[in-house]
Amino acid sequence: MNGTVLVTGAAGGQQGKTGRRVTELLRERGVPVRAMVRTLDDRAEYLRSLGAEVVVADFLDFPSIERAVAGVSTVYFAYPVQDGLLDATVTMAVAARNAGVTRLVDMVMLVSTPDAPTPRLRENYLSEQVFEWAGIGAAHVRATVFYENIRALANATIAAGVVMAPFGDDSTAIPLVAGDDVARVAAGVLTAQDVPAGSSFSVIGQVLTVREIVDSLSRGLGREVRYQDVSDELWAEAARTRINGHAVAHLSKLWAAFRDQPDEFAPTSTIEEMGGRPPKTFAEFVAEERGSFAAQAA
Repeated sequence: MNGTVLVTGAAGGQQGKTGRRVTELLRERGVPVRAMVRTLDDRAEYLRSLGAEVVVADFLDFPSIERAVAGVSTVYFAYPVQDGLLDATVTMAVAARNAGVTRLVDMVMLVSTPDAPTPRLRENYLSEQVFEWAGIGAAHVRATVFYENIRALANATIAAGVVMAPFGDDSTAIPLVAGDDVARVAAGVLTAQDVPAGSSFSVIGQVLTVREIVDSLSRGLGREVRYQDVSDELWAEAARTRINGHAVAHLSKLWAAFRDQPDEFAPTSTIEEMGGRPPKTFAEFVAEERGSFAAQAA
């Protein structure tokens, strides 16, 4: 693909920061990038230092999106887990179609069907249909639970040496991936010569049981960590103090789906094929990010 790529979420959000990493990867390849941010701050200056053009825009404000997409050939669309996905999708789809965009890569979730188990997954399905109807060469990167999500979940209680979650027993299997690997796949799809409209790329790095996740935390952090099952209601009540209601509603149903359904996931070859290297393991992530986990309580 030739031309400028508009990367949304380029400043980096709370979790995987895929937009920021996609910007870095594209600039390493010499690809022109227009980095979309909400505010001009130190993160925007960092993007400029990479050689990216920085533009301020709001997903839900059509004139600003119209300006952001003008003159670009390709778009990376990554909307955070919060209210507004469908409004943001329609806004981007119309602006991108009017601007003559020929490829839009959206970062969505692994399961995307009308009867998916969480409200966000069902919204993702509708969002994908809109992008495909727009005729802008939509392709979908389907990511599973980020390692960064597990870190955020663990950090709520890990100072006390425990991970509290509604996963049932510790044999429940969770499909996982590093945010960096998702970004690598997205960068590969954005720059590939031929990506048929409607293409889909599932991205799973590892499938680990809760027991294996907790064992990796214990080894990587050098201290004992145990797992404690809690009810859906207790987890959701505590989570509402840390994350928005949309994310709580999504994650509550997602954890229940992993707990209640047989394991049907396996690592995918997409990371190596499109991202250029084998997937990062959760143990490697914990070792690299050891300092970002909450310290043990005194």
